[in-house]
Amino acid sequence: MLHGAPVGWSHGQQVLHPSRAAYLGLVEALYADEFHFCSDLCAVDYLAHPARSLPQGVQPERFEVVVNLVSLTQHRRLRLRVQVPAGEPVVASLFTVHPGTEAMEREAFDLMGIRFEGHPDLTRILMPEDWEGHPLRKDYSVGRVPVQFKAAPLGR
Repeated sequence: MLHGAPVGWSHGQQVLHPSRAAYLGLVEALYADEFHFCSDLCAVDYLAHPARSLPQGVQPERFEVVVNLVSLTQHRRLRLRVQVPAGEPVVASLFTVHPGTEAMEREAFDLMGIRFEGHPDLTRILMPEDWEGHPLRKDYSVGRVPVQFKAAPLGR
């Protein structure tokens, strides 16, 4: 355990698994431990792969928010994996601790539908405002757009 979060290892990197309720508090504690740089924040949809390696006591959910933090003074990286249920895809925003996450959280919201509570401007960043759905979800229908090539006879 580190700051109350279960710890695992993946590819030689320490991985913390905080609950949604403990997520923001853990990031604040890690900031005090000199993890001042958030290099990445993204979301993962495990709809097609519900079984995955998690520490004992961590309940798998459909979505995961993955955060990579770096301590430049300690030359260390930490990864956080937060389980997010499909029925309530909401986690705290890290904007107050790491303002650089503003665009990353908007992207995760836009493409996966995860809402970041406390975000200053949680609006679409890649898709048009009137777009329906979230295109990186595994159950998102890609649809079909008929293509008509120039000078090709119609109906064939």
